[in-house]
Amino acid sequence: MGWTREENRRFEDALAVYGPEDPNRWQHVANAVGGKSVQEVKMHYEILKEDLIRIEHDQIPLPTYRGGAGININNGRKLFGDEQRRMRNLNIH
Repeated sequence: MGWTREENRRFEDALAVYGPEDPNRWQHVANAVGGKSVQEVKMHYEILKEDLIRIEHDQIPLPTYRGGAGININNGRKLFGDEQRRMRNLNIH
């Protein structure tokens, strides 16, 4: 089953609260999201991480946003809004 915008928001918020040093991280994240198993949140994290890596390497085009300031990533491209949060939550940058 897919993930709703609200589930993604709760997922990202939980990642910011429960870091990699937490031995029960994935259980906490699954509880925070609600309705998802530990395996589902781990898989969602890995997919998100791979997507961000592909974006960084210009393998996936960034969505076009109107207005607002973005953040630069290594290759000079900018990320906006949700992508900024994802990068911070994953501690990729």
